[in-house]
Amino acid sequence: MSEDSQYLDQLVGKTVVIDLTSLYVIAGTLIGQDHHYLFLEQADVHDLRDTTTTREMYVHEMGKHGVAVNRERILVSRREVVSLSALEDIVR
Repeated sequence: MSEDSQYLDQLVGKTVVIDLTSLYVIAGTLIGQDHHYLFLEQADVHDLRDTTTTREMYVHEMGKHGVAVNRERILVSRREVVSLSALEDIVR
């Protein structure tokens, strides 16, 4: 098992924040993974083109107020992931 898979296994059941290569930020409860996808529930898929806030400001606000859920379940392509962290690790 690779180190990234071990780290992700530790985050299962926790709320995570995912920065993508595109102008999207995704947050939700990580429920699993495979070689191609991360599986999340109770997720917020946020298109930064729809707002005037920066990625950092949006994530910071999410850390203070929680996830604004707009999807029950989603798959996130691992190819698009730039970074992933637990919401509790967001510096406030």
